[in-house]
Amino acid sequence: MKVRYFDNAATTKVDERVFEAMKPFLTTDYGNPSSIYSIGRETKKKVEDSRDIVAKCLNAKSNEIYFTSCGSEADNTALKGIAYANKNKGNHIITSKIEHPAILNTCKQLEKEGFEVSYISVDKNGIVDLEELESKIKDTTILISIMYANNEIGTIEPIKEIGQIAKKHNVFFHTDAVQAAGIIKIDVQDLGIDALSLSAHKFHGPKGVGALYVKSGVKFNNLIDGGHQERSKRAGTENVAGIVGLATALDIAYNSIEENTKYLKELRDYYIKNIEEKIKFVKLNGDREKRLPSNANFSFRFIEGESLLLNLDLKGICASSGSACTSGTLDPSHVLLAIGLKHEIAHGSLRVSFGIDNTKEDVDYLIDSLVEIINRLREMSPLYEDYVEGRYELDEM
Repeated sequence: MKVRYFDNAATTKVDERVFEAMKPFLTTDYGNPSSIYSIGRETKKKVEDSRDIVAKCLNAKSNEIYFTSCGSEADNTALKGIAYANKNKGNHIITSKIEHPAILNTCKQLEKEGFEVSYISVDKNGIVDLEELESKIKDTTILISIMYANNEIGTIEPIKEIGQIAKKHNVFFHTDAVQAAGIIKIDVQDLGIDALSLSAHKFHGPKGVGALYVKSGVKFNNLIDGGHQERSKRAGTENVAGIVGLATALDIAYNSIEENTKYLKELRDYYIKNIEEKIKFVKLNGDREKRLPSNANFSFRFIEGESLLLNLDLKGICASSGSACTSGTLDPSHVLLAIGLKHEIAHGSLRVSFGIDNTKEDVDYLIDSLVEIINRLREMSPLYEDYVEGRYELDEM
């Protein structure tokens, strides 16, 4: 059975060009970048070349880029590092209710350590309330962390406006751009971003490597002690092959963003149009316009998301009901609850995230499969039967 992959928000396939760029650093050019002999110096140069590439793609300086093991480590380093280094100025952090667990759980840990965290609301489309955000700033506020684009519903946040608010109040601004980097062009200087996290495997790079941008002059503590790698901010022998893979993948993505965006939007909009025309009782979650070109998240009434995913899997279709980092729980998505969905509706959600390898034929197969599966699952639903028989009235989704 052919596998049709629609979960690119969870991870992407490594681009063949990326794999080829990585191979020498797993085989022939295997020197430790900290070594002074030639093959060590060569790998050190490749790490620095990769740093230059990442910096150029973000309109940052090379010495503002730090390589990490993943996006979660980058998030932890940004939040904890900035909080610890600036606690003499204050202990208050602002974030949103729909952040990735890498941010929310880090904030919970910081609260246990005496920091105060304000969790601001979002509207029905998942856009943060800027008035509430600014109203929460006080003398002890040291950091605002708002994601660039939501990993579940695809909503893109007003990053430039948040950056302006942060600058106005002399507060540092971090954004988790794991879902946006490689899909949207990001200019950290224009947007007023002080720290930014990204992860290679979201844009056809390898798993196990990420990057953190921290603006020059922003103090942050390191989380890992040891050697002097990454300018003494992250000890540990560099993952040279991974770093090369990240930089190569980001460079490829950066130079193809316009054409990729156009293609992904066409697939996404075609899918959304057909789902809304062919299936009743559905709700598109997230903003219709301010959303990632690759994302479409629907809630299907009278359906359990887990059953939907299992039935799709039987047809060779890979999709998701939310974040891959929370897939082990049966609790409804905190993102969908934050935008106002009721538990029973939030449970019936499906996130589809398109990639450049998907075709229109793949999308047609997905649409046809969903129509068949949802009709069959609803026929088995006692609640749907009650609705058909007039014993149950629908409220708003």
